[in-house]
Amino acid sequence: MTSRNLLRVALLASSMLAAAAGANAKSLVYCSEGSPENFSPSMNTTGTSFDAARPVYNRLVQFTPGATSVEPALAESWTVSEDGKTVTFKLRSGIKFHSGVNGFTPSRDLNADDVIWSFERMWKAEHPYAKVSGGAYDYFNDMSMPDLLASIAKGGDDLTVVMTLTKPNAPFIANLAMDFATIHSAEYAKYLMDKGTPEQFDQIPVGTGSFQFVDYQKDAVIRFKAFEGWAGKPKIDDLIYAITPDPTARYAKLKANECQVMIAPNPADLEAMGKEADINLMSQAGLNIGYMAMNAQKPPFDKPEVRRAIAMAIDRGAILKEVYQGAGQQAKNPIPPTMWSYDESTVDIEYNPEKAKEMLKAAGVENLQSDIWWMPVQRPYNPNAKRMAEMVQADLAKVGITTTLVSYEWGEYRKRMQAGEHQMGFLGWTGDNGDPDNFLAVLLGCNAEGKPNGNNIPKWCDAKFQEAITKAAEITDQAERTKLYVEAQKIVAEQVPWLNIAHSTVFEPVRKSVSGYKISPFGSHEFQNVDVAE
Repeated sequence: MTSRNLLRVALLASSMLAAAAGANAKSLVYCSEGSPENFSPSMNTTGTSFDAARPVYNRLVQFTPGATSVEPALAESWTVSEDGKTVTFKLRSGIKFHSGVNGFTPSRDLNADDVIWSFERMWKAEHPYAKVSGGAYDYFNDMSMPDLLASIAKGGDDLTVVMTLTKPNAPFIANLAMDFATIHSAEYAKYLMDKGTPEQFDQIPVGTGSFQFVDYQKDAVIRFKAFEGWAGKPKIDDLIYAITPDPTARYAKLKANECQVMIAPNPADLEAMGKEADINLMSQAGLNIGYMAMNAQKPPFDKPEVRRAIAMAIDRGAILKEVYQGAGQQAKNPIPPTMWSYDESTVDIEYNPEKAKEMLKAAGVENLQSDIWWMPVQRPYNPNAKRMAEMVQADLAKVGITTTLVSYEWGEYRKRMQAGEHQMGFLGWTGDNGDPDNFLAVLLGCNAEGKPNGNNIPKWCDAKFQEAITKAAEITDQAERTKLYVEAQKIVAEQVPWLNIAHSTVFEPVRKSVSGYKISPFGSHEFQNVDVAE
């Protein structure tokens, strides 16, 4: 069955649900770009998977829709001790969990046990679910949470959670608004473990969010229905994700009103979209970075002068023109210019293939053969990684470097790059919390053993850089933190662990029948407050 037919099946199923709900039932279809790895945010690092799980779940705190500020969610309030090392959360009372399509029915409301269970799954090796579904918790580990957390415990009653830290951490509350910090049902986990089917926990999600999971047809459709929880009943009754990898197909569905919101339009379509009478082309400067990593653990990419020479051989101006089609700006730092602490004084790497040749020769590099990995999906920070790889391949050939293009299915691609199998490859990042720590520490930092974080795709680890970002996270004075992050950016500019390519402008086409939708600075898609006109 084609994806179009699958979508029609989903729409028919949605209309049946709507009829059951009442004459005024409303459906919204979101044209997403890819399939989720699973439905447990703690185990994922891609926006595709986070988006797929986000309707189902909540966290202790959340970002205000369309902004980077933090507001209460499952926790109605929190306090931080004077020394910055104890954070006490007061949970809302009466928060309900969904029922599961696999027979689970909750017998109690959310309490502190669920919070403790959710964090200890990522943290404690002896946790009964630690190894279920592969047991990889890259976000939790890459943000040094195992070293930062001293304890998580009840604070005297079932609605109080006390987190004790080993040291103060300025971005800690904002970090807990990120998807990895999702709160799950401990009761649901036990139900599945007792049934002998614990792996269903990550494939059939149960949460407290505004939408309850209904069904997932792999690579085709995800369906949710409205849930009247602590945040109130959503304005739409049925939420459908129509998985549509091709941006041209997404646009066709949007024009035909087969979906009302779509991700990542083809830059070539933007002019036409802006003229469509029924489409509102929303845009916002992206809190993102698209980059080409060079694996510092594989010679000759272990030499900064070789990495710089390769960077000088690549015409990013041409890439901006052809791939981004002007919808972005050339990047000179690993954090975007809209973020505080951005180092304006950085001198960008020039495009100079002749000088690149000289530098490669001086470094003793001749007849270099390498791979270039390209992402199989369109992302806000990279609208066409394959075309970008082809352009880089041609540029490098001009300086005597022969390359082979490599790609895999998206989940496999990410896993293999995190394992460091590549020599060179494209990836990128959309910020999660508005703090420089979320770029510099997560993407270029080292773990406690002095090895690159899992999300550190260049596999580069620098002691002076790590010292600066570690110190910056432990203080609250933003001016002092800025000095340290500027120092860190200067080290990156000198060492060139990756080639900064672009900070893209994010465009999101939305049918004019849709109201209440806001572009997230973090690239997430949220539908709690969205309505659709009849």
